[in-house]
Amino acid sequence: MTDTNREWVLAERPTGEPDEDCFELRETDVPSPAPGELLVRTRYLSVDPYMRGRMRDAESYAEPWAVGDPLNGGVVGEVVESEHDAYEAGDLVTGEGRWADYAALDAADVAPVDPAVAAPEAYLGALGMPGRTAYFGLLEVGEPKPGDTVVVSGAAGAVGSVVGQIAKRNGCRVVGFAGSDEKTDWLTDDLGFDAAINYETTDDYRAALESAAPDGVDVYFDNVGGPITDAVFAQLNLDARVAV
Repeated sequence: MTDTNREWVLAERPTGEPDEDCFELRETDVPSPAPGELLVRTRYLSVDPYMRGRMRDAESYAEPWAVGDPLNGGVVGEVVESEHDAYEAGDLVTGEGRWADYAALDAADVAPVDPAVAAPEAYLGALGMPGRTAYFGLLEVGEPKPGDTVVVSGAAGAVGSVVGQIAKRNGCRVVGFAGSDEKTDWLTDDLGFDAAINYETTDDYRAALESAAPDGVDVYFDNVGGPITDAVFAQLNLDARVAV
């Protein structure tokens, strides 16, 4: 194992779309795990939309990064050195880590990854934060019932695509909004959505939704807000549920 650790830090706050000047790759020493910690070598890391908000110096549900601080997020990594009885070198774990080759993580803050269940990277997707967001947001907030019509915005994303599949397994009619014909075809042909609307080529969202969901909308899983949400709200049925 090398003694040098590479990590990405926030070099400056972006104005508009982030570019390479916002990031800096630094070299540091590989950390040593304290009692109860694991030294984890990053194998996969998750880059998520909410991270753009963390690059701003503004209050939000996720604490903003400070300029000069290492970036962090969901990772899957391999235990290189363990100071906890529950893990040993070679184990795969997932948790909140750094954009770095190595990080010392508290064993209480990680979970084991079983590659026999699914590919390790799936623990950052359907078996990770996006999957949990979809599962609990739909089932606990949306409370779908067989025969309900469920509409999902951002349906081709990591969360929306899982929402639609769970809704189908619960006997619902599912309509998704996505931003290209390739994505809408994927939703209907591969994921089993009943209908999908390309918001980039559709001029009248409300008319398109009336055609795709003629019986109205019982559950709306809102990933984007804006004009799509306005169109859906106009077609919500009595006692409809909205997960935001």
